[in-house]
Amino acid sequence: MERPIKILIVEDNVIIADDMQSMLEEIGYEIVDNVIVFEQAIEVLKKEHVDLVLIDIILASDKTGIDLGKHIRDNYHIPFVFVTSNADRATVESAKTVKPDGYLVKPFEQQDLYTAIEIALGNFDYSKQKRIDAASGSASEGDSFMSNSVLKDSIFIKKQHLYYRVYFNDIQFIKADNVYLEVNTTSQKYLVRSPLKDYLEKLPNDKFHRAHKSYIVNVDHIKAINAKDVMIKDTVIPISKDFKEFIISAMNS
Repeated sequence: MERPIKILIVEDNVIIADDMQSMLEEIGYEIVDNVIVFEQAIEVLKKEHVDLVLIDIILASDKTGIDLGKHIRDNYHIPFVFVTSNADRATVESAKTVKPDGYLVKPFEQQDLYTAIEIALGNFDYSKQKRIDAASGSASEGDSFMSNSVLKDSIFIKKQHLYYRVYFNDIQFIKADNVYLEVNTTSQKYLVRSPLKDYLEKLPNDKFHRAHKSYIVNVDHIKAINAKDVMIKDTVIPISKDFKEFIISAMNS
């Protein structure tokens, strides 16, 4: 079982901090600590394993959240997200100097918080993997699991904090939806953070093809086709001219 993501909250408004903690624990994250000033955060980072830090920019001390972000960037290899009421140009420009992995403006909903955290973690894992690959040509099994979770006949897909083994034969089609992909299987739908082109490279090229700029389809699941669409189960999927010609050629071969 995948261990919970461990999060440190640095927020000087106790009511907001407690509300954030409740929202995060309800989703399934583990809160390492909930502190209000720079110095407390430094002590927690020294003593505890932390996967991600949520930081209010204005703290109840001389040191700001931006100072803390710089300290994390200089001393730790973990992502952090600024959570703030300030979205003015000066604050944003100042925040950009320490390269945060996300920026969330208050007030926000639970889904906003979840999305900011998951995108920060996903982008951070991706950049980490690229650095490992560039340095050594390959990654260790533990570091590469999220990026290379592909087996001969299946792929692991993360849902909440578990990885589910999904067989290629069960994947019907994949639809791009903003920053996510909807992986539609015979039994359920999964959300994955990835460009469509990159995800296609993980799938067997004898089954999966780019049918449209926003769709990948498993040709084994196509049950009908016309000049503009294919049908998979009860879903009508638009297709490009090139894909239509490919399918017709394959059917006639």
